[in-house]
Amino acid sequence: MAAPSEIRLKRAEQLLEVAWSDGARFRLPAEYLRVESPSAEVQGHGPGQKVIIAGRRHVGIMRVEPVGNYAVRIVFDDLHDTGIYSWEYLRTLGVEQEARWATYLAELGARGLSREPARRG
Repeated sequence: MAAPSEIRLKRAEQLLEVAWSDGARFRLPAEYLRVESPSAEVQGHGPGQKVIIAGRRHVGIMRVEPVGNYAVRIVFDDLHDTGIYSWEYLRTLGVEQEARWATYLAELGARGLSREPARRG
C-alpha cells in the first residue's frame, strides 16, 4: 500500500485531508475518524465486538503524529489517542466513507443514541 502524498490537518473544519499519488483525495471529518478508530477501545478484541461511540459531533483533532513509514496516530481533543491509522486503513476509510457513515448513523438510531455530547448537569 502506497503512502499518502499529503496529509493536512484542517483544525477549523475539524477534518483531515488525505491525498494519494493516484489522485484520490478524501476529506475525513474528525468525528468520523474518532468513531471509526482502529483502537481496541472502539473495534473490540475480535469480530462483532465493535463499540458504537456516541456524542462526538464536536470532537476535534489536536495533532497527527507519524508512526514509522506506515501510519499516523491521531490525538483527539477528547484525549483518545490509541488508534494507529495505517495507510491502508486511512484509504479504506476514504473509499468506504459514505457506507460506513450511514451504518454508524443507523446504529446510533437503533440504540437511541445521539451524535450530540451528553449534557452535564
